[in-house]
Order: sequence, then structure tokens, then C-alpha cells
Amino acid sequence: MISSSARRLATGLIVAVSCAYTMIALLYFQHGAGYGVLATIAITAVVTTYSLNMRAALRDGRPPLFPLTLVLQAIATYLPELLPGGWSAVAAPMLAGTLLVFLPLRWGGALVGLMMVYEGAVLTFSGALPVIVAFYVVTVPTTGAMTYALVRFVRVTAELEEARAELADAAVLKERLRISRDLHDGLGRSLTAIALKGDLAARLMDGDPGSARAEVGQLVQVAREAAKDVRQVAKGYRAVSLAGEVDKAVALLQSSGVGAQAHLADVPLPRRSEEALAWAVREGVTNVLRHSRATTCTITTSLQNGAIRLEVANDGAPTGSGPRGGGLTGLAERAAQAGGSCAATPTGTGGFLLAVEVAA
Repeated sequence: MISSSARRLATGLIVAVSCAYTMIALLYFQHGAGYGVLATIAITAVVTTYSLNMRAALRDGRPPLFPLTLVLQAIATYLPELLPGGWSAVAAPMLAGTLLVFLPLRWGGALVGLMMVYEGAVLTFSGALPVIVAFYVVTVPTTGAMTYALVRFVRVTAELEEARAELADAAVLKERLRISRDLHDGLGRSLTAIALKGDLAARLMDGDPGSARAEVGQLVQVAREAAKDVRQVAKGYRAVSLAGEVDKAVALLQSSGVGAQAHLADVPLPRRSEEALAWAVREGVTNVLRHSRATTCTITTSLQNGAIRLEVANDGAPTGSGPRGGGLTGLAERAAQAGGSCAATPTGTGGFLLAVEVAA
């Protein structure tokens, strides 16, 4: 995982910082064994509390004893101030990092500023060279800022991984919805046509074998088209044309005993708009055959105020449960993607009208 790698990198750098300041503290043995032992105890306390705080921070949390660990780190930083050379200058940079990580930045930044002023005053009063004073004063905010940046880096990396996982889940869900919608819209008409032509062929088998064979041949063709549709759905490619769908719809309606007429405006359409209207024709005709006793059906398109309006109207009121909500929901989604809308309503003459408008 990327977040684990980022955490290991940050942990390594923080450990390196702790080791560096520990080595500086061991220089107190130059002033005597007592000073060296005291400095070792103090730096051990500082590094231990600093490590506890940073370990929790890198996991986007706080140590179990917080804020006690912060208080103990501050005590270990400033209590041994009687050591020669300004002890707190060695431990203050690590405390600065803890303050910036766990306190609001405005408070942490203010405290770090006070620490810089304090270290500068103490080192100057102790007679340290100006370059030494500047070095230790600058290490307070730079080490603190580095610690804060490492913790933020780990946290942001974890958040990005979580967001990426959520986007991947959303993409999977979107793909599932696409497949479901395309299968519903695509196979609905094909399966309806297969059932109708199979019934018609069965009725014609005894009285008109020639016509029955012709219907069976058409049934086979529709089945092949359905198989092709399934393959295209699986590949994520569904190229449909409005004129082609209208021609198929008229032929299917007429073979089912429904008088059909089509009047299409000669207007070039954007690909997304044409596909939305083509799917609407397919769904509308499927609903006419499945859910109504219509005897006539008219398919028209017209240009109105910069939009193309498709109307699939029939004279048969829906029967049973009427048009399926899932199909109409899918049409509404396709229309919205093409910058339009979809509506399906009964007409005053006892018929039913499916109207879809998309951008021209």
C-alpha cells in the first residue's frame, strides 16, 4: 500500500532526526560524566515522548495518554535547562514538531515563535557565537515544519488512497448500472420481437407454411442481433442510430399487427443525442408491444427551440402494470446526459405518449 510506504518513509526520517539530536546531547560528556549522564536521561525522555506522539500522529490519531505525553515532552525539554550551553536548544526542535502536529496551527505557530525567541536569548546570554545562536534558532521551526509536513504527507496519502478506493467502487457500480441499463434497453425489444415472431410462426405453420418459414427466418435474424447486442454490451460499445432503430421499430410493429408511421426531421444530431433518441424509440416500441393493445403507433421527430423532440404515440392505453419504471428511468438518464428530458404520459384520447427532448 502507498500509505504504508509513506508511513515507513516518514518514520525513517523522524527516527533520523531523533538520532541526530541524541548524538548532539551526548556531547555533554565533554563537560563531565555527571552532565553527560543527565543529558542522556533528558534526551531519552524527550525522544521517548516524541516517538510516542509521532507514532500516533502518523496513524492519524493521538497517543493513549495525550496530552500527558505532550506535557512530559515539554518538561523533558526545559527542565534540564541548568545544563551548560542551553540544553533546550537541543530538544526544542522536536517539541516544535509535536506542537505543530497536535495543536491548531495558529497556537502551535505562536508557541514555536516564542521558543525561537527564548532559545535566541538564552544562547546569546550564555555567550554562544552568533552563528551558533542562528543555527539553533533556525532548527526549531525547520525541524518542526519538517515533522508537520511528514505527518501531513502520510495523512494526505491515506486520504487519497481512500478516495481512490471510493472512486474505483463508484466506477464499478457505474459500469454495473450501464450493463444493466443496456441489457434492459437492448434485449427488451429483441426478446419481445422473438416472442411475437415465434407466436406468429406457430399460428401460420398449418395454414401458410411459407409465411411461417419467413417469420422463423426473421426470428433467427433477431436472435443473432440480440447475441451481437450482448457482445457489444460486454465490450462497452453500443453504437445505435436513430434511423436504423426507427426502421426496425416500424417493421416490428407492422409484423405485430400495429399500424406504424414514422416522420423524422432531416436534422444532423450529436452522437449522444442521436443515441438517446434511438434508445427511446427502442424502449417506446417495446412498451407498446408489451403493455398496450395499440392498433396504431406514430414516431416523429421535430426541431423546437434548438432541441430535437421525439414523440412515440400510440392509441392503446397501457395494460396491467404499464411501462416498466426501470426502462423509463434509463431513458431519463440518457436524455439528461444529452442535455434533455424525458416524459411518458397518457393522452386524452385513451392513448399513450413518450416524449424525449435532447440538444440538437
